[in-house]
Amino acid sequence: MIKIAPSLLAADFSCLREELDTIKSAEWLHLDVMDGHFVQNLTFGPGLIKAIRPYSKQQFDTHLMIEDPARYVDVFIEAGSNHITFHVEAVSNPLSLIEHIHARGVKAGLSLRPATPVEVLADTLPFLDLVLVMSVEPGFGGQAFIPESLEKIRWLAQVKTQRQLNYEIVVDGGIDDKTAALCQEAGATVLVAGSYVFGAKDREAALGRMRHGR
Repeated sequence: MIKIAPSLLAADFSCLREELDTIKSAEWLHLDVMDGHFVQNLTFGPGLIKAIRPYSKQQFDTHLMIEDPARYVDVFIEAGSNHITFHVEAVSNPLSLIEHIHARGVKAGLSLRPATPVEVLADTLPFLDLVLVMSVEPGFGGQAFIPESLEKIRWLAQVKTQRQLNYEIVVDGGIDDKTAALCQEAGATVLVAGSYVFGAKDREAALGRMRHGR
């Protein structure tokens, strides 16, 4: 079954513990870390992740949209992240950082901006636990889904089958019940959604609609 990863960035930060209680059926919690340089937004750091870790049993899926991710991965691991995803555009040698993350006992992922061809990941796919397809331009929530992202998802799904690989195909940006269905059909295995989940009066119902595409 598809996994759902609500994006904490869309939650009410004045009552995060209560917000986490409204999404208990979600398998992952997506944590968008932005530094104001790699993307034009500034969010939160490891201190917040460490503070909420005791109040969630979900897998903490930390997405580093930052320059020089190798400098900071350890503090995010120590804060309680189960997965660390960084951008292929931010590093010159992704395999070295993937190996370091694995050595720390954490799953490793690569992400790419909408304009970056998915084929650049071909050589590193065997070493990845997840690939994050950005279906909006990273930086701000509430953007419309970019339909061309579906081709990237299909390519990743095809390569995964052909090469018998095991990475999760994660999609982030503009996800609602309708785009969730399109992504699942294309081969996505994890869906990240912020405003669609945290903007709903009934968050569990929103999660259910994403799972079932209606």
